Amino acid sequence: METFPKIISVDDHTVEPPNVWRDRLPSKYQDTGPRIVRAPVKEMSFVGGKFAPKMGAVGDDGPIADWWVYEDLHRPLTRLDTAVGYARDDIKLEGITYEQMRPGSFSVPDRLADMDVNHVQSALCFPTFPRFCGQTFTEAKDRELGLLGVRAYNDWMVEEWCGPQARGRLIPLGLIPLWDAELAAAEVRRNAARGVRAVCFSEIPPHLGLPSIHTDYWDPFLRACDETGTVIAMHIGSSSKMPSTSADAPPAVGSTITFANCCFSMVDWLMSGKFDRFPDLKIMYAEGQIGWIPYVLERADVVWEENRGWGGVADKVLRPPSELFTEHIYGCFFDDAFGLKNLDAIGAGNVLYETDYPHSDSTWPKSREVGESQMGHLAPDVVERIVRGNAISLLGLTGEGLWGPSAPKPAG
Repeated sequence: METFPKIISVDDHTVEPPNVWRDRLPSKYQDTGPRIVRAPVKEMSFVGGKFAPKMGAVGDDGPIADWWVYEDLHRPLTRLDTAVGYARDDIKLEGITYEQMRPGSFSVPDRLADMDVNHVQSALCFPTFPRFCGQTFTEAKDRELGLLGVRAYNDWMVEEWCGPQARGRLIPLGLIPLWDAELAAAEVRRNAARGVRAVCFSEIPPHLGLPSIHTDYWDPFLRACDETGTVIAMHIGSSSKMPSTSADAPPAVGSTITFANCCFSMVDWLMSGKFDRFPDLKIMYAEGQIGWIPYVLERADVVWEENRGWGGVADKVLRPPSELFTEHIYGCFFDDAFGLKNLDAIGAGNVLYETDYPHSDSTWPKSREVGESQMGHLAPDVVERIVRGNAISLLGLTGEGLWGPSAPKPAG
């Protein structure tokens, strides 16, 4: 391509600096709230889709890592959290310190510099320590502390990560207290009032011990998102259960089928009736890729047409699922040549581009080259929509693709 549009990535990640919660929580929580401790890694495994680290005592033998400690939780920073800049074969399952990661993982000026290298104008960033939809705070014992932790993260996200030094190039993505839908709705509204137009949510809430979207439990939260134009963003792994086939399956199995939870989740939403009840609701699937979408839509339409009488959806899913998809759902990809070859069956208006910086799957620093290679058969206006136009409309960015509290509300 002679020119390739500046990328708006809808799935990057921030590694939170050590002081995010120490600076924002009341002093009585300094010893129980999230904090960094440098200690050895005693054991670490990732088998059958489950990550299992064990922290050694300070002074023990073993490789040193920086660990997030919160109540009884001990979670190390790992090379998989921030792998960019390392050769693929050098990316191992190992603990690391902040000094061993690329500074753009946690530093705004360095992030902007790495975005420049990668032809990226703006980026929406998912969390690391809270996990992809704030499960860390949902699983904690102290609900008061958990709510303060969620709010502290959102304040840091808006005021610092996406603050003035980001110059509108970093797009805020909020968390909610998943354990209370009314509190979740209030947090959506609190953040929407300062221009936040996206919130993390779980792809399959029952995996977290929470009600499914087929209940009315989530309605206050969904209503808040519907009324404020807040996009529900679901990242692979946001159900704390990565797809796998057996307890002893190597990580490569799960890595190949990461889209599976997105697939299951999308069918859940299409058959839930929520889109008819909340007509302006928008959802997106981060890092789920898009090549699987056409068949799922085809099958969902057949089931709706032929089996809705006994399938439990006749009275709540009032239109073909493929129509609901077109109006409400966005698939996100970083490397999916097959999906782009079948774009007509998905819809150019339902696809968003991402770079996944700084994770091991990231196409950084060659996201432009990947896009040019895989989108070369598409018309320039279609490429423009996929790479930035759809994100601008969905996330309520300025015409230049920047975020700011004064940016317009997304179109309903």
